[in-house]
Amino acid sequence: MSRRPPRPRWLGPAWRPARISACFPTANAAAPMRRAFPASPTSPSASMTGALTPRPSLTAKSPRNCKTMAKELKQIAIYGKGGIGKSTTTSNISAALAEAGYRVMQFGCDPKSDSTNTLRGGTYIPSVLDLLRANARVDAHEAIFEGFGGIYCVEAGGPAPGVGCAGRGIITAVELLNQQNVFEELDLDYVVFDVLGDVVCGGFAVPIREGIAQHVFTVSSSDFMAIYAANNLFKGIQKYSNAGGALLGGVIANSINTDFQRQIIDDFVARTETQIVQYVPRSLTVTQSELQGKTTIEAAPTSEQADIYRTLAQRIVAHTESKVPTPLDPQELRDWSASWADTLIAQEKVAYHPHALVS
Repeated sequence: MSRRPPRPRWLGPAWRPARISACFPTANAAAPMRRAFPASPTSPSASMTGALTPRPSLTAKSPRNCKTMAKELKQIAIYGKGGIGKSTTTSNISAALAEAGYRVMQFGCDPKSDSTNTLRGGTYIPSVLDLLRANARVDAHEAIFEGFGGIYCVEAGGPAPGVGCAGRGIITAVELLNQQNVFEELDLDYVVFDVLGDVVCGGFAVPIREGIAQHVFTVSSSDFMAIYAANNLFKGIQKYSNAGGALLGGVIANSINTDFQRQIIDDFVARTETQIVQYVPRSLTVTQSELQGKTTIEAAPTSEQADIYRTLAQRIVAHTESKVPTPLDPQELRDWSASWADTLIAQEKVAYHPHALVS
């Protein structure tokens, strides 16, 4: 039996030579084998990650010259208020991209550090800020772990509760990976930033303000607070649009199960002069998959919901032109929402009319 070459010390227990050898010098393959972190209930185990094997399409991609990678790398940011399904959507996009053969990094930008959980069987990984709190000097590669389909997983992390700026973790993590040329070394096709979208903080605006992401997408349902958060995001995009900031690719309409919900989000999109990228219904398949610590792409690959996420990923791949949205001012947003109130009440009365419940 041939001996498997030792993995580089920084990629964690799931490193696979066929996945990254095209763009790394031979010396890396002979680096001393070392676990980046000891096995623990909160760190990934070799048995879990080792079970992940690449699809043929991943290893069959022809090697590319890493020097030209910067021109080909596509960086997108997915924003949305907490609890709206932003991380669920982002992880399924990443999984669908990896399944299609793209080299993907998912970059979690939430203080909870749970963006990549469903890409790694429900396990947490140490964040960049966790590492920096333990050591003044950190090798950025020690914050990279491999998940489903060969996706590279990074969590920016946040400060201890009640201390410091949550958005600072994004700034610090992006700077660290850029300084050490990690994006170039990994020969990535996509970096997908998963960003909390309902906190007014300069740190969370970094992917937009600094133009790190070429395209921004927001996840929103038809609920007012989700739309309120999306409208605030539009204001940020508009503010930085003349200074080289990222522009809006569109709205991912999540948890849309009725015509009425679709009418509300469609009207908001029309008022703000943007577009719907994909309608994603609320599904128990997603809930079941997440309870297993997996994406829908992994846990239920033949389901209708998985196909919806694949279509969403395909549309993001095909997307090339983003634009500046036209956000509503506070009074316009309030007047707009009030215009839907009477219609909503009428819809509810029809839905819950006693005679409608009699078979």
